[in-house]
Amino acid sequence: MSLFDAMKRVVVGRKLASAQLGQTLLPKRIALPVFASDALSSVAYAPDEVLLTLSLAGLAGLAFSVPIGIAVGVVMVIVVLSYRQTVHAYPSGGGDYEVVTTNLGPSYGLIVASALLVDYILTVAVSVSSGVQNAKAVFPAIGNHEGVVAAIVIVLIMTINLRGVRESGRIFAVPVYGFMIGVIGMTAWGLFQVFVLGRHLASPAAEYSIVGTAKYTGATGFLLIALLARTFSSGCAALTGVEAISNGVPNFRKPKSKNAATTLALLGTIAVTMLLGIITLARLSGTKMLDAAEGVHFVDAAGKVVNYTPPTVMGQISQAVFTGWTRPGFYFVMAVTVIILFLAANTAFNGFPTLGSILARDGYLPRQLHTRGDRLAFSNGIMTLAAAAVILVLVFNASVTALIQLYVVGVFVSFTLSQIGMVHHWTQRLATETDAKVRSHMVRSRIINTIGLVCTGLVLIIVLVSKFIHGAWASILAMVIIYITMRGIHRHYDAVSRETKLEGPSDKALPSRVHAVVLVSDVNRPTVRALEFARATRPGTLQAVTVGIEAEQSERLIAEWDHEDLDVPLTVIDSPYRQVTQPFLDYVRKLCSDNPRDIVSVYVPEVVVRHWWEQFLHNQTTLVIKTRLTFMPGVMVTSVPYQLDAAHDPDEERWRDIVAEIRKERARQEHNNG
Repeated sequence: MSLFDAMKRVVVGRKLASAQLGQTLLPKRIALPVFASDALSSVAYAPDEVLLTLSLAGLAGLAFSVPIGIAVGVVMVIVVLSYRQTVHAYPSGGGDYEVVTTNLGPSYGLIVASALLVDYILTVAVSVSSGVQNAKAVFPAIGNHEGVVAAIVIVLIMTINLRGVRESGRIFAVPVYGFMIGVIGMTAWGLFQVFVLGRHLASPAAEYSIVGTAKYTGATGFLLIALLARTFSSGCAALTGVEAISNGVPNFRKPKSKNAATTLALLGTIAVTMLLGIITLARLSGTKMLDAAEGVHFVDAAGKVVNYTPPTVMGQISQAVFTGWTRPGFYFVMAVTVIILFLAANTAFNGFPTLGSILARDGYLPRQLHTRGDRLAFSNGIMTLAAAAVILVLVFNASVTALIQLYVVGVFVSFTLSQIGMVHHWTQRLATETDAKVRSHMVRSRIINTIGLVCTGLVLIIVLVSKFIHGAWASILAMVIIYITMRGIHRHYDAVSRETKLEGPSDKALPSRVHAVVLVSDVNRPTVRALEFARATRPGTLQAVTVGIEAEQSERLIAEWDHEDLDVPLTVIDSPYRQVTQPFLDYVRKLCSDNPRDIVSVYVPEVVVRHWWEQFLHNQTTLVIKTRLTFMPGVMVTSVPYQLDAAHDPDEERWRDIVAEIRKERARQEHNNG
């Protein structure tokens, strides 16, 4: 085992055979943290974005935080109910892509796929960036290095996922469940203090007032509606990740659809409970956030501007709820919040590779993405996602406020088209189904998906209108680029398939003759091995060709050739401009043009060095020649390797015996034919 393989085994783990795929399937208790970490963790930053946007209208704007939270919660419940229909109807794991492709056609399916791919990348970038921002409250040294820290975290999460879905689920299960316990426990304890003990909760920012922007302060009518729509669209970030379960149904244990639907219901219940709990506590504790970039600022009781940057909503609420003897609760909640925000990226690390594999299978992405790695995970997809997310966090320096503007658009594009596809699916099924009980179930499912279509469609319109000028245009542009790229890849694969397809007896016809050409640079063992191998293939003609750069060198090579009596004619190509590659290529091209029905087989002797770094000490002319010849019609290229120290290798004797046996067999056949 090489050093690289040994290190890979330590990092990734031992290889798993294809027959062991069943061992990687997930029970519900592991599937929940694997597929729901994104949706659950979004409750840690969605309230921040709600309060940040409402701060533009000052204190009056914060009064809308609870209604906005309820509206987001209602949409989440509807989306969860809708996707429960999807996992039952399409359990193969294609999710939105399969639903839309089957019911609306491949073009719409590609729109969904491009939207989901962009959204998965943004999920990783936003989640990890939010985790870094929360961690900065505990580790101030992170300041000004957020992008680098986020990139390191993404690489670590990628490494864990390369070990396989089941193993990464086990690693992530404890912090995900810890986050659920922490947030629900904080909500229960906070509400108990307010409504039972009669205590007043006060967050760190409660003593200050907010002065909003002149545009939105006292806003009414259309302007207020626009602000609330923008706030609602930011809060809908809490819905991201819901679709991941429909993409990951094949990873569940049997019965797959039932377990996936149950996990989806658990996800919706827990996420809505936590979201509404946090927003309610934020309202009760006077939690405030401000968008300093828009000119919003704090003032004290005397009306004096205060230069204060508040912690995140989770940080403020946990400080308000956990005081005195319950103070350790604050550290627990903040610790699991930071961890869950990092691990939220895990949902995308399962959704993106699975979707990428399906798209690669259908010929819309490179086929390498369809291949499972040593641990039966889609390793190429995992690394592709990590690379894209790392670029984003470095470009935006892990700024959640900047990245969130690109977010949500993609997921609601897929939500809406998926619901259209499901309505079409049930309509088609109802047209042929005669069983009354089954029809009743289908009608109920169609009603659910229709309501889901109306809700997600309205949210998509709101998101596009309210976020387009704030950065959503970049997300849409990325989707368009990915869509066009996938179309181009598919055209390429179709063209390759058409041109390589057998069409008749002419495809099986033998060439008239085979001209064997051995490239010679010196009279040595590699050259002789190439000559013997070429001779053993019984070509129609065999010749050695060298390019003469210097007259003295050419004369020496000819003399050595004659001295060795190699019984193969040597052709010397004159090169007055000291080039090797082009004169040789021109010679081979002329052979092809003079004999268009023949095949020219070029044999290239190559020295194989002991160490990889020694390769840089040798001329790369043969590599260039092989590459150029590969694109020349009517030419076959064969590399004849010669390993250094081969003379001392026991296998060298075996090679000589094989060549000798081939030559004897050829002589016998010629004798019999004669």
